[in-house]
Amino acid sequence: MSYSNQPRQRRRSSFSSGLKLRLLLAGGIVLFSLISFWNKGQTNPVTGKVQRVDMTVKEEIMMGLQSAPQMGTPSRDRDAQNRVARIGEQLVSALNMDLTHRGISNPFRFEFTLLNDQRTVNAFALPGGQVFLTEALYRQLGDSQVAGVLGHEIGHVVERHSSERMAKGNLIQGLVSAAGVAGGGYDSSRIASYVGNVVNMKYGRQDELESDKWGVLLMAMAGYHPGAMMEVMDVLEKSSGGGGTPEFMSSHPRPANRKVYIEGLIKDLPPNVLQGLQR
Repeated sequence: MSYSNQPRQRRRSSFSSGLKLRLLLAGGIVLFSLISFWNKGQTNPVTGKVQRVDMTVKEEIMMGLQSAPQMGTPSRDRDAQNRVARIGEQLVSALNMDLTHRGISNPFRFEFTLLNDQRTVNAFALPGGQVFLTEALYRQLGDSQVAGVLGHEIGHVVERHSSERMAKGNLIQGLVSAAGVAGGGYDSSRIASYVGNVVNMKYGRQDELESDKWGVLLMAMAGYHPGAMMEVMDVLEKSSGGGGTPEFMSSHPRPANRKVYIEGLIKDLPPNVLQGLQR
């Protein structure tokens, strides 16, 4: 009887040893990932917030400049291109003036490009200050609405959202790897990867709301009425057909929900910022 139990006992011992080894390895991966993430703290030169980011501002600028040519073909409409650049420069000028009053120098290098894409309704920014707007979206906007879109993208740059997401992505990847090692099976690794993808979307919804706040503020400081941002939300809602991906699984909050948030931002603007709005 004792003889027949020996193989079973050896299997249990082997399983227990394997589990302990996997848990030990997983714990090491988690610890390394957390320490690496924590050591990435930098003070944002504009906002003063301490953030966990993967690059310095200079590295972000270099990455943006190197990646810009791959983002698409610039529009051949010279007047439209100049219009986008002019509005963007007005927003940056307002930002620089505000920073100068606070004794801060703007370290980012902003450039604004209209892309020759008449099908995709989109705007985005690369780390460091390269900002892009597609013709498909541009053709639906007036000057104030363009200012709202560009101001929002400037917000992503100033808040260093891309570099922040990259650092979080590396952390999540480390935790996902640890979960796969600890689970020891394909299913556990696949589930962990799914969770990682949900947590590490392109931009978090909080990132988008932070950028909306910058958009409203920069519009007002540059002389554009921030209420035009509400009209941008209407354009986005129309472009999505009123449906699309559920908000929980989307990097962007629903336009209707953002309108409520933007209304609150406008009400909270200082009275001196709202004076003299003519555009």
